[in-house]
Amino acid sequence: MKIRRATLETCHEVDGAVVVVDVLRAYTTAAFAFDRGADEIFLVSTVEEAFELRNQNPDCLLMGEVEGLPIKGFDLPNSPIAVARMDLTSRRLIQRTTAGTQGVVMATKADHLFAASLCVGACTAKCIEALSPEVVTFVETGVRKKGGGDEDVACSDYIAGYLFGRPPKYAHIRNRVLNSRAARKFTGTENSDFPQADLAHALMIDRFDFAMKVERRDDSLVLKSFN
Repeated sequence: MKIRRATLETCHEVDGAVVVVDVLRAYTTAAFAFDRGADEIFLVSTVEEAFELRNQNPDCLLMGEVEGLPIKGFDLPNSPIAVARMDLTSRRLIQRTTAGTQGVVMATKADHLFAASLCVGACTAKCIEALSPEVVTFVETGVRKKGGGDEDVACSDYIAGYLFGRPPKYAHIRNRVLNSRAARKFTGTENSDFPQADLAHALMIDRFDFAMKVERRDDSLVLKSFN
């Protein structure tokens, strides 16, 4: 098995088994939503698409952000601590984020498409292993030309290490995330847009016993949990 890396700028080129990584915070938030009972999550690129899809599916809750900030008219922010306090049993969600959902939307050539964060790392690796792909591509959505994305690279390294039977130690991965550029934002209180609790939730490595896979359904991209 070979490992490739991609960013938002190049993910439209990748095929085969693809893992879109967003630790802070899209796919940590999605994982906590599934833990709280959510049935499925529609992933979209724009705020307008989110509202349009909700008009077609009035039972859905809107969840997401623009540049990390809550969106007026959305039901939930892109925040694992906010989601972790809710009962989402059998609810359907629509998620729009600046990085994470973009990676899924743009990975149009992927045959098998996963969304991942540290809290579903080991299960994601096990699901990929079961597919026995020749190549796995990690789309590290936080990586930009000017730097950043260390938290997503650390997550990719953890899952890749697990695939080869030598995952990095939890403490090493946590330190890399804590020292990332993105982590510097999370110094606020629970009432801020970047609460410290969100960072703490993102650092819960292997917290859940499921992975998250994207299904293509008609014209929609639907995230489901499975193990």
